[in-house]
Amino acid sequence: MSYQSTVQTMKPAFRGSLPERGRLLHQGTLMLLEIKDSDIRISALEQCRDAVDRGIHAGGAFSAVIPLVALFHGGFIDFDVEEPTRRGQDMFVLSKGHAVAPLASIYAELGYFDRSVLKNSRSHQSILNGHPGPILPGVHISTGPLGQGLSVAQGFALAGKSSPKFDVFCLTGDGELQEGLIWEAVMYSAHKRLDNLCVLVDQNNGQLDIVDRMIFPLPDLEAVFHSFGWQVRNVDATQYDGVCGALEEFKHGPRNGKPTAIVCHATKGFGGFSNFLNGHKVVIGEGLMEQEMALQAEQRQRRVDAFACLLDRVYLDPREPRLRDELVELAERMHVRIAGGRAAGLTVSPAVGPVVTKRAPKRDKRIRYDALLLPQIDISKEYAAGNIITAAMKVFARDPRVVSIDADLACTSGLEAGIAFVDQSRALNVGVAEANMMNIGEAYAAMGYNAWVSTFCPFFDWKVMRRIAVGYQERLEAMAAPDGWLSEGHGLDLTMVATAPNLETRTNGATHMGNDDITVFDGIAHLKIIDVSCPQQLLGIMKWIMAGDRGLVYLRVMRTASGTLYDKTFAFEFGKGYIPWRSGQDAAVIVSSGRGVHEALAAAAECEKQGVRAGVVDMPSIDEALLLELYDSGKLLCFAEQNNGYIWDNFQKTLFKRRNPIETGRAFAVNTLDEGGRPRFIHSGTYEELLPAFGLAPRQLAADLTRRLNA
Repeated sequence: MSYQSTVQTMKPAFRGSLPERGRLLHQGTLMLLEIKDSDIRISALEQCRDAVDRGIHAGGAFSAVIPLVALFHGGFIDFDVEEPTRRGQDMFVLSKGHAVAPLASIYAELGYFDRSVLKNSRSHQSILNGHPGPILPGVHISTGPLGQGLSVAQGFALAGKSSPKFDVFCLTGDGELQEGLIWEAVMYSAHKRLDNLCVLVDQNNGQLDIVDRMIFPLPDLEAVFHSFGWQVRNVDATQYDGVCGALEEFKHGPRNGKPTAIVCHATKGFGGFSNFLNGHKVVIGEGLMEQEMALQAEQRQRRVDAFACLLDRVYLDPREPRLRDELVELAERMHVRIAGGRAAGLTVSPAVGPVVTKRAPKRDKRIRYDALLLPQIDISKEYAAGNIITAAMKVFARDPRVVSIDADLACTSGLEAGIAFVDQSRALNVGVAEANMMNIGEAYAAMGYNAWVSTFCPFFDWKVMRRIAVGYQERLEAMAAPDGWLSEGHGLDLTMVATAPNLETRTNGATHMGNDDITVFDGIAHLKIIDVSCPQQLLGIMKWIMAGDRGLVYLRVMRTASGTLYDKTFAFEFGKGYIPWRSGQDAAVIVSSGRGVHEALAAAAECEKQGVRAGVVDMPSIDEALLLELYDSGKLLCFAEQNNGYIWDNFQKTLFKRRNPIETGRAFAVNTLDEGGRPRFIHSGTYEELLPAFGLAPRQLAADLTRRLNA
């Protein structure tokens, strides 16, 4: 069910060629929007009354009603309720997630889900949370008050510049504009000439701690956006005329290569009668709820009476015989049902639904490529990971669903060079703006692309990664639910290439060292962490990712060249360890990942010279079954890692879950933790200096193993 017809119908309201007819249609449109405004506010209050906590983010929700109603019911956004994931329709992002109540009311009316969803919101059983996410039909990403929605909307807009083209709308709050990430997106959007992006700023001049003013005053937003190369409109968002006019100018006016910001001036809680609703989040008592609902209903009736008078006037005007019918049809498209004849007997009631959203069609996420064209790796040679990625992406990127976004370190990942060789429009670089990069990657992944982003491993933003993972989980839940709106293939295929991990950063200093990222990010749900040990393994991992539906992958790749440990028959499997060295009746086993595997192999060779047999296990991803097998073997286990003990931590967790009692003397760790086992950061040093500084040089590992075996 496309709403393009609504857009076409609404055009005359603001662009009528006949002055009188256009004026009457314009006036009737604004009156209908005001009636719809009342319906949405009453519905939001009902959500509060029926919520599990009897609360609502009233201040920001009420000030957002006019921009939201104008956008969705004013005919300025072309969307497909029946198939919300169809490519080519306009997209909307609610960056200020606290305004979820009016958005949910609008979506229920449009038919994304049943009105019953509006009851018992924020409960554990509800799909309507305190902030919106993809578990709710029609919502593409999870958002909150952290300023991240704008950069994801920018990612959608980047995709919307190619065919089929579409526009993207985003609603932010002025509180969010204190987040630096907002301005990363503002700068890049102007640079990419995203004139298909429209941002509505709900400038209600309040936030959580102080509801009637900002913690510190914002500068003149019109001047600020303009200075970044945006087209800006200041509008009075306490009424519909200005907001609709600005949206009309964006949607139907000429495009000039500039993104649009519509600064909507209002106050926190605007549209509520009681000043109690100005608060950030409020719990409305029964008495006040009855009072507020009664006043909202009375205001709605006054608006209905005014509209009825207009209909009577039009009805009696012989010059416009069809104008009344057009207004009635327009009301129906706004989900307002008009019955009766003249004003005295006219009834105007909200029309909710019916639900028309269907489960999205399955997505085939497998990337098509000619395997014979992939790089052929000589096991006798060394290769840099970036070169392997570049060569492989020249093949994979022939499938138009492969896209990459770098953050000023494309030279270390190889992504941009590989994909740009095929299609430079799909090889983006956002400069020194890693959080923006990650959110753009999520946008492409949400649209079904196989998206890759890259930067130094300690530069990935934990806050952004966590929000992306929340949205990914909600997608999984929407796919698994019997009545969910998403289906197979609608997860996120987003690979984060983390360069220079472990001791690879070398002389760049503590702020760049990658010894702690792997243990920090291990706490992010749904993140598949992989630590690459050799070029052939990297190629196998890339092929595994291109099979599709791999989810969120955190891929740590070495910065400098390394030898090859596996031949061309290597096939990667997540959650599986590999054994590149087995000496026979091993007395000990060294477990490592990344470049540490090469040092472990050298240590095993050194042990053999001393008459000690030691095997090596390469564990690019955690293999719990193999960890238990190693423990049960009774052999001495050495976990040698050039980081703060990622495999070692998971080994201990696995034993705690699966074995009781646990013998602690058969395993030990050598890593970058301090003598007391506490995390620390690493200062500058060459690789050759750093290995012995932490006891990770092959001779040190061999000596440690030999001493422990002979003790």
